Amino acid sequence: MARLENTIDAHIALAVSARSTDAGRPRRHTAHTALTARARVATGLALLATSGVALAHPGHPGHDAVSSFAAGFLHPLTGADHLCAMIVVGLWSSLTSKRVWAAPLAFVAMLAAGGLLGMMHWFALPGVEPMIAVSLLVLGLMLATRAQLPGWAGAAVVGTFAVFHGFAHGAELPTEASATHYMAGFLVATGMLHCLGIAAGVALRHRTVWVPRVLGAGVLAYGVTLLAAAA
Repeated sequence: MARLENTIDAHIALAVSARSTDAGRPRRHTAHTALTARARVATGLALLATSGVALAHPGHPGHDAVSSFAAGFLHPLTGADHLCAMIVVGLWSSLTSKRVWAAPLAFVAMLAAGGLLGMMHWFALPGVEPMIAVSLLVLGLMLATRAQLPGWAGAAVVGTFAVFHGFAHGAELPTEASATHYMAGFLVATGMLHCLGIAAGVALRHRTVWVPRVLGAGVLAYGVTLLAAAA
């Protein structure tokens, strides 16, 4: 540290002598020049130290809770297969069941279980993509026909399919993301899509039977297309 201060003083002295054009210049002006030079050197050192700290602690995108939650939240919304399945579960349950929340809650619970399995990279669940396609085929058929199932049976059907949807979500966990916040994100998005389907079912319950049938047929056809592509 003492050597650094001596070096700084030496540079200050050179700067003062170089800028002095008259040996008889007032001492006040010389002292002011020296103080100015010292302030500039100190400022430069402070900036250098600050930049060193910034470089030593760079940001880590994906590690924070917000970005991890956002990644999970967007995953069901950006995949048409997940989007259709989750809306149809709420819509079908609203149109056919007195216990409207039974099937959606079973779906969310088993989605979480499947997500945990998907995050375990050593565990391989066979037939994930074909089963997601089958889920669209079956759920679309259930909606198009307004299939009446006992509460436990409906929950079992949608819960089984939810495991495969959840596994797909968990397997795509970003490398640097928080697993907890990522899972919270896709579970919240799933719940919102179920609520959207339930609200649509309530609106359509006493108005028309054809709109749900057409929607169900469309989802069924989409499932057949995905199943053919996965085969």
